[in-house]
Amino acid sequence: MEWHQIYYFQTVARTQHITKAAKELSISQPALSRAIHKLEIELGVKLFDRKGRNIFLNRYGKMFLNRVEQAIKQIEIGKQEIIDEIHPEHGTISLAFLPSLGISFVPDILSNFRSRYPHIKFQLHQASNEEIFNQVKSGKVDLAFLTLLTTDEDIWWQPLLTEELFLIVSNTHPLANYDEVELAMIKGEPFITFREGYGLRTIIQNFCMKAGLSPDIVFEGEDIGTVSGLVSAGLGVSLVPDVKVIDKSKVKLIRVKNPLCTRDIGIARLKNSYLSPATKKFIDFVKGL
Repeated sequence: MEWHQIYYFQTVARTQHITKAAKELSISQPALSRAIHKLEIELGVKLFDRKGRNIFLNRYGKMFLNRVEQAIKQIEIGKQEIIDEIHPEHGTISLAFLPSLGISFVPDILSNFRSRYPHIKFQLHQASNEEIFNQVKSGKVDLAFLTLLTTDEDIWWQPLLTEELFLIVSNTHPLANYDEVELAMIKGEPFITFREGYGLRTIIQNFCMKAGLSPDIVFEGEDIGTVSGLVSAGLGVSLVPDVKVIDKSKVKLIRVKNPLCTRDIGIARLKNSYLSPATKKFIDFVKGL
C-alpha cells in the first residue's frame, strides 16, 4: 500500500465522483480508477458501490476512511511537530473570537503578544458563540475566546474576564432618567435581541427568565452596533456589554441591579489536541494578563 493510494482514496471518498477527484488530483481518470482498484485488491474488498457515474462509500469504505483520516491527521501533526521543533519562535495560531471582542479586547492582546513574539502569526475567525464552540470541538481552530454556555468534557476553558451587561434605552425613553433599574421594569417593552446561536441571546434569555419576563422580541441582530443603533431610534430596549461601538450620545446605559447581569469570557481549546510551542506561548501569555 502506497501513500498516493491513501491520498487518492480520501479524495474520491470526499468527492464521491471519480472524474471530479481526478481533476482535483491532476491525474487522468483511468489512472485514478486503477489506483483505487489496486487498493481494493490489496484490501480484499470493494470500498465503493457504483451507480452509473456516481460512486458511494460502502460500509467497508467508511470503516477504512475513518482510519485513513486518523492516519493522515497524525502524519500532519508529525510534520508540524518537526517544523515547530526547528522553529519554536515561529508558527501560526488559528484563533476564533466573538464579534464584540474584535473592537478592542482581541486587538489589544494580539498587539501586545506580537510585540514579544513578532514571528508568530494568526489566522483569525469571527463568528457566533455557537459556531465558535463547534470550531473548537471539531479542531478547526486552535484556540477561541468565547462564553462557555454548557460544560463539555472535550473542551478546556479558563475564564479571563467578566463583563457586565447594561440595559440600553434611547435618550428619550422614560427609563433614561434612571441610573439603576430592576430588569422587571422593562415588562411590556419591545425588545431587541441577538440571533439564535449567539451567546448573548442565550444569556439574555436566562436573565429575563430570572426576572419573570417573556420579552416581546421585535428584532434579532447580529452585532452590538446594530442593536444599539435600533435602540437609539426608539425601536426597543436591549441588554448589551459596554463596548466602544455604542454611541452614548444617543443611548443611555443603565446598570441592572436585579438580577445582576454579567457574562464570562474565557479562552478555550480542544483537550488532548496537539499544542504547538506558539499556541502554548499564547495561552501562557493570556493567562498571565
